[in-house]
Amino acid sequence: MSPSARLVAGYATAGVLAGAAGSAGGAVMVCWHYSTVLLHPVPAGNLPERVLAVGDGTVELAATRAAVQPGVWGVRTAAGLSVVGPVLERRRRRVVRELRPGPVPALGPAVLDAGPFDPDPAARGLRFRTVGIPTELGPAPAWLVDPPAGADGSTWALCVHGRGGARREALRMLPALHAAGLTSVVLSYRGDGDAPDPPDGRSHLGDHEWRDVAAAAAWAIDRGARRLVLVGWSMGAALGGAFLDRAATADRVAAVVWDAPLLDWRRTLRRQARNRALPPSLAGVAARFTEHRIGIDLDRFDLVRNPPAVRPPTLVLHSDADSAVPVSLSRDLAVAAPALDWPVTYRETAGTEHTASWNADPDGYEAAVTGFLRGVLG
Repeated sequence: MSPSARLVAGYATAGVLAGAAGSAGGAVMVCWHYSTVLLHPVPAGNLPERVLAVGDGTVELAATRAAVQPGVWGVRTAAGLSVVGPVLERRRRRVVRELRPGPVPALGPAVLDAGPFDPDPAARGLRFRTVGIPTELGPAPAWLVDPPAGADGSTWALCVHGRGGARREALRMLPALHAAGLTSVVLSYRGDGDAPDPPDGRSHLGDHEWRDVAAAAAWAIDRGARRLVLVGWSMGAALGGAFLDRAATADRVAAVVWDAPLLDWRRTLRRQARNRALPPSLAGVAARFTEHRIGIDLDRFDLVRNPPAVRPPTLVLHSDADSAVPVSLSRDLAVAAPALDWPVTYRETAGTEHTASWNADPDGYEAAVTGFLRGVLG
């Protein structure tokens, strides 16, 4: 989900929910609603931005928090996915950005998309094929991306998208993994719209979904993978943490790369409750409702207080303007890591939204990922 779409989805009902919270019954209703939204993620269908004009190599957008994000972004309109570059001019109500070669955006409603590539790894010039990973719920589609020529192909990356996301989230990082000599599996997992749905139709916030990562690991090992690299965005890191703590094959993981990782569900829920103008106390009640409804222990997903059993060298990338998952989670892990016997390398980006560190500095981001993996994997 793009930052702009997510922000609108978060704030659109804030006034109604905050008003309903004024009574005890209203507070219960709000907490139950918040829990339900959490357990039933749906992609945002709205187009909150607006394309005002298109010039020679430029595009003019209505000025919003999303429209002024730094770096390289997709703009999705009725004409498809266009790619825009840095902000060239900023006015009170309008912002002018560089328009990269490719489709020209249509005037009118639009959404700023953190993923400027469609629809699959071929958009990044990478050879791949679509495969089915056997999971306990049935085959889950995945992209299997070939390693570069000359690589032995024995180290495989397992790429795990975030909540409400899709496999295309990995398209930004795939060239960096490829440059490090890796074979990549970009997987789907239960409830994401591609993999089989969970029996109860609910997200389990990583508590069940990690099993699909384990299935992908077993599938990769059966096909010659000797070492694994876990890659995750947002809630994909929660799945990765559960895998490192519970999977029989966790000791095969030689390195981890996490972008805007969800390292603590409780603190993340409190942040998102504030985004919705809800009192902090209601976030705790909603968390208890959620634990009861799906049988999850949210404390188990606090990776600083309860680190996983296996703690490989880990690169954490996060942006300081993330309004979805607090950057303080990553900062706290970086500080605590030495005492946890967890080798963590931390890279922070300024001024960008959730999972948008690549967008702000694609070359620097990819160099950091490739350099880290080469240093760890040899």
